Amino acid sequence: MAELLLEILSEEIPARMQARAAEALARLLGEAIRPAGLSLDGVRTLYGPRRIALVAQIPGETPASEREEKGPRLGAPEAALGGFARKHALPDDAVAAMRGAAGPSDTPVYEGEGLVILARPEKSGASFLLRLRNPARSSAEVLAEAVPALIRRFPWPKSMRWGTSDLIWVRPMQRILLLLDGEVVPFALGEGADEAHGLRSADLTEGHRIQSPGAFAVASAAEYEAGLRERSVIPDAAERERMIEGGIAALAAAEGLEVVPDRGLLAEVAGLVEWPVPLLGRIDDAFMDLPPELMRTTMRVNQRYFALRHPDGRAAARFALVANIAARDGGGAIIGGNERVLRARLSDARFFWDLDRKQPLESFLPKLDSVVFHAKLGTQGDRVRRLERLARHIAPMVGAEPGLAARAARLAKADLASGMVGEFPELQGVMGRYYALHAGEDPRVAEAIGAHYRPLGPGDAVPSEPVAVAVALADKLDQLAGFFAADERPTGSGDPYALRRAALGVIRIVRENGLRLPLADAVAEAFFGYPMAQGTTATPEFGMAVAAERMNAGWKPPAESAHPPMVAAFAQGVVEFLAERLRVQMRAEGLRHDLVAAAFGRSGDDDLNRLLARADALRDFLSTAEGTDLLAAYRRAANILKIEEKRDGRAYAPAIRADLLRAPEEIALASAIEAARPAVREALAQEGFAAAMSALAPIRAPVDAFFDGVTVNDPDRELRENRLGLLALLRGAMDEVADIARIEG
Repeated sequence: MAELLLEILSEEIPARMQARAAEALARLLGEAIRPAGLSLDGVRTLYGPRRIALVAQIPGETPASEREEKGPRLGAPEAALGGFARKHALPDDAVAAMRGAAGPSDTPVYEGEGLVILARPEKSGASFLLRLRNPARSSAEVLAEAVPALIRRFPWPKSMRWGTSDLIWVRPMQRILLLLDGEVVPFALGEGADEAHGLRSADLTEGHRIQSPGAFAVASAAEYEAGLRERSVIPDAAERERMIEGGIAALAAAEGLEVVPDRGLLAEVAGLVEWPVPLLGRIDDAFMDLPPELMRTTMRVNQRYFALRHPDGRAAARFALVANIAARDGGGAIIGGNERVLRARLSDARFFWDLDRKQPLESFLPKLDSVVFHAKLGTQGDRVRRLERLARHIAPMVGAEPGLAARAARLAKADLASGMVGEFPELQGVMGRYYALHAGEDPRVAEAIGAHYRPLGPGDAVPSEPVAVAVALADKLDQLAGFFAADERPTGSGDPYALRRAALGVIRIVRENGLRLPLADAVAEAFFGYPMAQGTTATPEFGMAVAAERMNAGWKPPAESAHPPMVAAFAQGVVEFLAERLRVQMRAEGLRHDLVAAAFGRSGDDDLNRLLARADALRDFLSTAEGTDLLAAYRRAANILKIEEKRDGRAYAPAIRADLLRAPEEIALASAIEAARPAVREALAQEGFAAAMSALAPIRAPVDAFFDGVTVNDPDRELRENRLGLLALLRGAMDEVADIARIEG
C-alpha cells in the first residue's frame, strides 16, 4: 500500500462548510477511483480555515482485468453497429472489420491493444463478442485523471469564479498538493484554453499566513503535519476544538468563573483559526443590567465570543475570545480592540432594549396582522387568535387556568414585532418574557411566553409549569394541524416547516409531564381554529387530503366522537403522524418500537402515556414463557386464517356455533376464550394492561391442545368454518389488547 496525501489550499473557507467539504473530498475520491479497481483505506481528513486535506492508504497500482460484452448480431443495422461502437469507443478499423465479417469464426474479427472482437455462433445466428483487457495501471496515473475532475465538480453549497478561469471553488484556490508515497502526482487543473490560473499539483503547502508566511515542501503525511505545526497551524479540527475548550476553561477557572456551554460556537470558532490562542476580555459594568440571554446572543452572533458566568449562574462581566496569532504583547492590544467592539455592540442592544420597553408588550400585536405566517394559513395575527382559543381549550386538560393560558397565548408572538427580535430572531420568546414581566403580567404568563417554543432540540428541557405547557402544546398543535390541513406535510427527508420537530416536541411535553391528553380532540380543536375549517373562506379542500386518506384506508370514527366524520378522520391522520414519530423516538432510545405499533394499532388510542403503558405491559408479558407461547399460538392461528381467508375469498367473523363444537379440545378452547374476554375488557376499562395480559395467559394450554388434537380443515364444511371462526375468536380476543400482528421477531 502507498501513502496518499491530498491538500487543496485556498483563501478562507467559511467555518460551516469545512467539515462537510472534507467528508465530500474523501467520498468523491473513493468513488472516482473505484471503477479502476482501487479503494482508500485508513482515510483521515484534516480541515481548517484555508485547507481541506486527506491522508489515506491506496494500492500502488490497479489490478489487471478482463471483461466481455455481448454486441449486436452479424448483419445488424448500421444504427445498432454504430451505437455499440460509440458506447465502447471502438476505433474505425475495428468498426470496419465488424462490417466486413462474413460469419462466425474461431479467428478474431479484430485484434488491437487491449481489445479483441470475436464472431460467436448462437442458436439464432451469430453475434459479436467484445473482449476488453485492462492492463494494470499505476495509481498515480489514475489519480492524475480523477483529482482534476473531482475538483471541477466539487459540491460546495456556494462557490465563486475569479479571474478569467471557468474554475469554481468556495474561495480563490492557491495550491494543490498531491503526493503518492512521497512522489508528486503531476497534473494541471486547466482544461483546454482554460489554464485555471496555472494551478498544478506539487509538493508544496503553506503555514500560518502571518506567523509563518511562505511555502514549504513535504514528502509524507507525517512531515506535512509536523511542518504545519512548526509553522503555527494545527491541521486537525478536533484538536483545535480541544485547545479552545480547555484554554478558555482554564482562564475562566483562574478567575473563579465557568464558560457557558456552546458546542456550536466552539465548532465554528475552531473553523475560524489555525493557531488558537484563548484570551479573556472585560464587559463594562454599565451593561451588566441587560438580560444575560441578550448579552450572550450579541456576543455569540456578532463577535463569536464565549459568555462566562459565576458558579451560581449569574452572568459574569467577562468574555472569552480566540485569537489566531500569539501576539508579542500577550494579546493586550487584541483584547482592548475586542472590548471596544463589544461596547458598541452592547450599546446597540441597549438601544433596542430601552426602546421596546417604552410600550407594553400587547401594543406590538397590531403589527402582526401584516406579517404573513404562511400563504395558505394567514398572518401571524390570525395565528395569535387561534393560539388564544386553543390554549384556553387545552388548559383544563393540563391543569392550567384557562384565562392565564389564553392571555399567555395572546402575547406569545407579540415580541416578533419588537425591535430587539427584529435584530436578533434567536431571542423570540426570551424577550417576550422580559417585556411581559416589565409590563406587570402574571409571572406564569411571562414564563409561558418564554417557554412556548421549547423544546427546541433533543437536549432542550420541556416546559413544566401548566400555563407554559398549555401554550407550548397549542403552538405546536396549531402548526401541525395547519400544515397538515394545507397538505404541506413532510415528504421523505424534506420537512421545510419543521413538523417532525413539532411532533417530537408534543411527544416530549406529554411524556415528560405525564399528561393524560386526548390528542385527537386537541388536534380537531386546532383544526377548527382556522376560518377555512369553519367554512368562512372558499377553500373546501382544506384538510380533506389527510381526512380522505384515513377514510379510504378503512378508518372509521369511534361512536363516541364529538366531531364530524371528516374532521375526526383528519385528527386521526395527525395523531398517527405523532404515533409514528413516537416510534422513531423509541427506536432512537433503543426501545421496542414495534410494541408501540402493536399497542396503537387496534386501540386507536390518542393518549400517549396510556399507549406507552400498554406497550410496557405487552413487553413484560412477552418476556414470560406464557407470553412467548401465546404469541406463537396467535401467529399460528393468524397464519391459518390468512391462508384460508385468501382461499375462500372471505373474512371469518370471530363467532362460533356451540352445537358444532365436537372435539373436547375445541370445546375447552372456546370456553377458555369466553372466560377470558370479560376479564380482559374489565382490565382494559380500568387501564390495567398487565391484568389484561394475565387474563389471556390461561388460554395458552387450551390453544396448544387444540392445535395438537383438532384438524381445522375438516372435510365437513360446517365444522371447518366453525373452527376457523374459533381461531378468529382467538385472534380477536388478543387483538383487543394489542395488534399482535405488528410485533416483530
